[in-house]
Amino acid sequence: MHESDSTSGERMPQQRRLPRSTYRLQITPGFTLDDAASVVDYVRALGADWIYLSPLLAAEDGSDHGYDVTDHALVDPARGGDAALDRLAAAAREQGLGVLIDIVPNHVGVATPSANAWWWDVLTHGRESRYAEAFDVDWDAGEGKLVLPVLGSDDDSEFAAMTIDTDSAELAYYDHRFPLAPGSLDGLAIEGQVEGGADGAPGRIRAVLERQHYALVDWRRADAELNYRRFFAVNTLAAIRVEVPWVFEQSHEEIGRWVRDGLADGLRVDHPDGLADPGRYLADLARLTGGAPVWIEKILEGDEAMPPEWATVGTTGYDALAQVDRLFVDPTGREALEQAAGAIEPASATTGPAWPDLIHGTKRAIADGILHAEVLRLARSLPELEDAGFDLDTRADALGELLACFPVYRSYLPFGAGHLEESRVEAHRRRPDLAAAVDAVSAVLADPRHPAAVRFQQTSGMVMAKGVEDTAFYRYTRLTSLTEVGADPSEFAVDPAGFHDHQAARQAGYPLSLTTLSTHDTKRGEDVRARISVLSEWTDGWTTTLAALHERRPLGDVAFENLLWQAVVGAWPASRERLHAYAEKAAREAGTSTTWTAPDTAFEARMHDAVDAVFDDAEVAAIVQRAADAVTGAGFANGLGAKLVQLTAPGVPDVYQGSELWELSLVDPDNRRPVDMSVRREQLARLDGGWLPPVDDSGAAKLLVTSRALRLRRDHPELFTRYLGVPAYGAAADHVVAFDRGGAITVVTRLSLGLAGGGGWGDTVVRLPDASLVDVITGREWSGEVLVSELLADYPVALLAPLAAQLSHDAQPDDARRAR
Repeated sequence: MHESDSTSGERMPQQRRLPRSTYRLQITPGFTLDDAASVVDYVRALGADWIYLSPLLAAEDGSDHGYDVTDHALVDPARGGDAALDRLAAAAREQGLGVLIDIVPNHVGVATPSANAWWWDVLTHGRESRYAEAFDVDWDAGEGKLVLPVLGSDDDSEFAAMTIDTDSAELAYYDHRFPLAPGSLDGLAIEGQVEGGADGAPGRIRAVLERQHYALVDWRRADAELNYRRFFAVNTLAAIRVEVPWVFEQSHEEIGRWVRDGLADGLRVDHPDGLADPGRYLADLARLTGGAPVWIEKILEGDEAMPPEWATVGTTGYDALAQVDRLFVDPTGREALEQAAGAIEPASATTGPAWPDLIHGTKRAIADGILHAEVLRLARSLPELEDAGFDLDTRADALGELLACFPVYRSYLPFGAGHLEESRVEAHRRRPDLAAAVDAVSAVLADPRHPAAVRFQQTSGMVMAKGVEDTAFYRYTRLTSLTEVGADPSEFAVDPAGFHDHQAARQAGYPLSLTTLSTHDTKRGEDVRARISVLSEWTDGWTTTLAALHERRPLGDVAFENLLWQAVVGAWPASRERLHAYAEKAAREAGTSTTWTAPDTAFEARMHDAVDAVFDDAEVAAIVQRAADAVTGAGFANGLGAKLVQLTAPGVPDVYQGSELWELSLVDPDNRRPVDMSVRREQLARLDGGWLPPVDDSGAAKLLVTSRALRLRRDHPELFTRYLGVPAYGAAADHVVAFDRGGAITVVTRLSLGLAGGGGWGDTVVRLPDASLVDVITGREWSGEVLVSELLADYPVALLAPLAAQLSHDAQPDDARRAR
């Protein structure tokens, strides 16, 4: 913190601390706040400016992610508790680090009702509970009861697994426990413990349940009959209504204390699109925290903008990820990759123009499937259309079509009203038979004051996330490095000129927005994607590889085979267990050959056999290894280039735990695996002793690039105040991406496989200032016109700064400095 001087003698408000970079840690029962405190010195040595923590409030027992908060009043004891947060904050302050904490305002965990006092009280007292207002429940739809989809079926046999305990006033069903409403046992002659399997007990159990404020039903009924709003389709995460003042105050009292007591300098808001009014929520949060900086997990589509009045300094960086990834994709490979699967099975070919149709179908399936309860609730909130001749089913159909056609995650009416109109027009085109109903529904949804308009905005983001991120991304397999959170895979590549335009806009609009390459939500780690992107330059090789693997291990789903084998090659070497887990999740998310709710055992057996073949079948192993060998070197170059670009481009770079070495994780929970910090400490110490490592499997070269870039940003922020693209000249100029941030100049290689095949750099040059500059990665000095072949002789990237820019912890040896 820095205090402003005051000429009046009064104490002026403290100036808010802002980060120059962040390092994200997953705080879990296995890696607690005290464990985090033990690595803050390493984070400082690496060069990061703030430490960025996953959710800390008390969560479901055993939760590794912390997004299932059960008690807003305390720091999770399993993660260390209040005292450990104090110790971590003190350790961070000692190292000069700020602290950013992830918070979860949209929902709470209800998997264990007794762990959540608010939910338990609602189950006990129903709509008369003091906490009933906190949850978004349609009581009338459940005939006055909260519908809980927990049973294996609705058959009477389920009652055999139930027990009533009159001493604790609870009903138990396997591991589930539920409270009994006061007086609900009166007149039923039930004492002590009653087991559902006892003679006559099922009838008495049913009689008890009829008197409760909840209804236990078959879990399969949730899709259409659930009457409480959830986080997406997760029944065990119940949404809360932070738009209600007392709900906001009670759920944020501890969070406000963190900021007031100096334990947190800023907050990251999870899933603001689920809130009734994100703008109002952010304003409330600003008042609570005195204006502490807030970042929001907001996914922007294309050129979509956020409402300018929002009290946020930016997003968590998925938009930047999409731009950086595409910079390393060869646009000339598009057609060949589209045909790779089609060469094996013509019907499986995936083409660019089909993407809008694909996501319309997957979004519509979500609206008609796992989120149909939300759509029906929306339809019920439009009773005024009944008199106009539109019954419940017609209204639901129109709503489902509008949701499927909605072009972004959500609107924030009146901001974004044009998106609703775009959806209406597209719905007309796709469903002319529904035009009248679509128009009638759209007219109501355009009114920001109508409850249906609010709920539609909360619902559209859920349909987009489930239909696109969690379904279509697993079906559109042309080049899977492009199917990443926040990205549009129909945009195949970004050239340097387009990239420069994006970055200039970021610098002008949200210079404090986070940028990232890996998070706990990414489908593949950044270096998996960096390798997969090489396939855009190795199209003939991939077509041959895919065909050879299909010949030996056909699955009957060539599009999924394409996805699976790209993941195997991109993450190689990976353990058998990791690949089995990934394959199962990916196949079930795709939903084309198997699903979560109805697994196809024959398909999954073939799939797991294919994974085993990578380890047990010499021919399959050889094919995979040849492909990995073909793309790994260029993948290393892509990885280093992408990392340096992310770390030095506009925005606040976030480094996900461990990704300073090669990040070869797959989708969660794989990307939440423990990180060995001791290896990173040892390598960083060697680098600071003067070691210039090779670009190899160790990842030390990436650690070198990461540490030097982070330190330069931290120690010399004055070198990062603008954005100008730096042109290259010569035969291979298209393989250079360079930009000047106001004194710090980044130069990276793109499309290195094609570069090598085209004869290398040749006469390609970049023109630098005449004043001497030092490459903070190698220690070599440069000025004026420089041959790229010499500048990038040691590494495929360079980061240049004025000679006067000294880095803390910088121990470059004299013999590493070769002047040019």
